[in-house]
Amino acid sequence: MGILYNKKIIKTRKSKTASVFEGLLGTLDFEHVQYSYPQEYIRQYWDKYQSTGKHSNTVNGNFFELVIHTLLYREGLLPFYTQAKVAFVPNVKFDTILYTPARPISLSLKTSLRERYKQADLEAIALQHVHRRAESYLLTLDPDEAEICKAKIKSGDIIGLNKIVDCNTSDIDKLIEELHQIKSELAEAPNIKVVTGNLIK
Repeated sequence: MGILYNKKIIKTRKSKTASVFEGLLGTLDFEHVQYSYPQEYIRQYWDKYQSTGKHSNTVNGNFFELVIHTLLYREGLLPFYTQAKVAFVPNVKFDTILYTPARPISLSLKTSLRERYKQADLEAIALQHVHRRAESYLLTLDPDEAEICKAKIKSGDIIGLNKIVDCNTSDIDKLIEELHQIKSELAEAPNIKVVTGNLIK
């Protein structure tokens, strides 16, 4: 496995999904794919991937994560965390976290939604209990369900997620543009001491 492993976008060279990703556009690696807008970058990879035949939901999800993570890399939205755990938010592994001193930003990545938006909403609520100003976005490739979930946010049935982002549309372009506005604030998260004070031992 080449560039994805070298850039630390994947942890192991033995990744079937990464192998599919890197072979899709021939010798063209993700750093040299031409695009005018983020949705165009996503569409190039996803359409080509879909043309290779049916895949399991797990592989679809992993592939979508690679597309978004390489997009963030291309856009210079660094650093970011993948499969991230956040202190004091138990039993949750976030797909993607961008950290600023003001707030963490969570990107939940789902190719299709159905009932999965509920999990993303619960994760967003859990994050906000610890980090009151946290922002949470649900990115999807499911346009019909995206519209349904957008309506649920307006009606108050979804309370943790800030926005539903349909990656087939300009939704993703707008989100990337918003992230660029806080690009200079992106940083590695600090190590936090759980307890401080006068230590007697």
